Amino acid sequence: MEAADIDCYLIPTSDYHDSEYVSGFFMVRKYFSGFTGSAGTLVVTAGEAALFTDGRYFIQAGEELSGTSIRLMKMGEPGVPTLKEYIDSVLSPGQTLGFDGRVVRADEAEDFEEILDKKQGRILWDCDLAEGIWKDRPPLPDQPVWILEDCCSGQSTAEKLKRVRERMEEEKADVHILTSLDDIAWLLNLRGSDVDYCPVFLSYAVIRMDQVLLFAGRAWPDEIRSYLEANGVEQRPYQDFYDYAAAIRGEKVLICRGRINYRLHRILKEHAEVIDRPNPTSMMKAVKNPVEIENLRKSHLKDGIAVTRFMYWLKNNAGKIPMTEVSAAEYLEQLRRKEEGFIEPSFETISAYGANGAIIHYSPKVEDCAQIRPYGLLMVDSGGHYREGTTDITRTFVLGEVTGEMKRHFTLVLRAMLRLKNTRFLYGCRGINLDIRAREVLWEQGMDYKHGTGHGVGYLLNVHEGPNSFRWKLMPDYQDNAVLEEGMVTTDEPGIYIEGSHGIRIENELLCRKGQKNEYGQFMYFEDLTCVPIDLDGVELSLLDETERKWLNEYHKEVYQRLEPYFTGKELAWLKEATRCI
Repeated sequence: MEAADIDCYLIPTSDYHDSEYVSGFFMVRKYFSGFTGSAGTLVVTAGEAALFTDGRYFIQAGEELSGTSIRLMKMGEPGVPTLKEYIDSVLSPGQTLGFDGRVVRADEAEDFEEILDKKQGRILWDCDLAEGIWKDRPPLPDQPVWILEDCCSGQSTAEKLKRVRERMEEEKADVHILTSLDDIAWLLNLRGSDVDYCPVFLSYAVIRMDQVLLFAGRAWPDEIRSYLEANGVEQRPYQDFYDYAAAIRGEKVLICRGRINYRLHRILKEHAEVIDRPNPTSMMKAVKNPVEIENLRKSHLKDGIAVTRFMYWLKNNAGKIPMTEVSAAEYLEQLRRKEEGFIEPSFETISAYGANGAIIHYSPKVEDCAQIRPYGLLMVDSGGHYREGTTDITRTFVLGEVTGEMKRHFTLVLRAMLRLKNTRFLYGCRGINLDIRAREVLWEQGMDYKHGTGHGVGYLLNVHEGPNSFRWKLMPDYQDNAVLEEGMVTTDEPGIYIEGSHGIRIENELLCRKGQKNEYGQFMYFEDLTCVPIDLDGVELSLLDETERKWLNEYHKEVYQRLEPYFTGKELAWLKEATRCI
């Protein structure tokens, strides 16, 4: 920093494509801070360093930063400055803020521009300081890419390109640039594995009315090359993208400022007319087509079989055989791998026993994970990528004796989850309108959880995908507050987390469907995709009202009917008891 004349340096958790999860090459924040969570920003000055992260990681970050000089900044907590406020406070007039403009979002960087303009300082946005410090930095990934057939995607690349070009015409755009990997993979019906748990590949795409350019640094096999040529896609080297962008002059370029990096935005606004709109592909891929919907039902049935078998194994073996958080997670993955079409987990499994359950995004490690005992609670948040789609499910399992408080909290979370998934609502509602259906159960008790109630889920893509979500607080990123459309898939996952004691989360995936239409408008409802029993051993029946019992019984009746053909003997007898009417 001193050599580059930088007074404050910013290290976010991101790659060149604003991906949620990043490959080893981009784990710069983790390298410098030691914090392993998937979200956070490190700010370094000559005198101090501060790590900003959200409520999902407060406990984890506190533990991992313990003994370092890095200050933990708990975002959203009273008295804690925002990232923008902090940078404003540590920079003096005339000083310099530095960062790698390829890993900072364009809309976020505009906040920093405002600060530096006011202070008559400067932004140095083309410096990756890790380059000269991180000697054993992993290389950029270059994993195989494969074609997602039409029987899985439900729509050909040619049809998708036609839809995108129609939107370009509406916006009067000459060029549309995509840098978000999930959008590119969806548009081209290609999948890869350059990012852990996300079947995408490093690339940029440029769409014109008569041309598509794909910038991706790999040697394509003949099958992929022929496929791209047949769809009019021309291949270019990954590293040539910014030179190409700099050569765009006087044209109207459709981009989403919230999905591109600052470097690209700086290049484009110099010589092109920028049309800032959400990527057309964002809404297109969020609304699953009929083929995708039917495939998703199949993938969730497979996932339900695996997770239910895991539940049977867990409840019958806890305390009888050696078992840790890691070995339990590995066993669950083995069960998923037995299902036809399974590809890989959709994220790192959260297997959290006892007090570890209070760490919202806890990741057990072999060397220091907890032993699972025949008492207390085990929370498992996991999912899989199948040829037929992506799954995400959380269940909290009762392993023996639990406290009255634990059962009360379990039942509160269950009530919250049941209320949201059984909501009927008029078309036009957004997730921010419905979040209260779940959260009010906890708010009535003076409690809350520091995460959204639900997120959109991609189709064999990112497990966390907008623009749909359930949350109570309107976020600056407007893309996560879309109207709920038929075909959208959103999770329903309220929770309670008691530091030092336990954590409880129960999660189903919900498919948005059209219901009745009358003089009041189009009513909507949710269809359960998730097909796994909820552990009745954790339910305090006296806390459920008649309607909530009815909802739970109806769900368990459906689970039993869907799973019964795949279970026999003792497993089937157990399944019948696990889904019994209460």
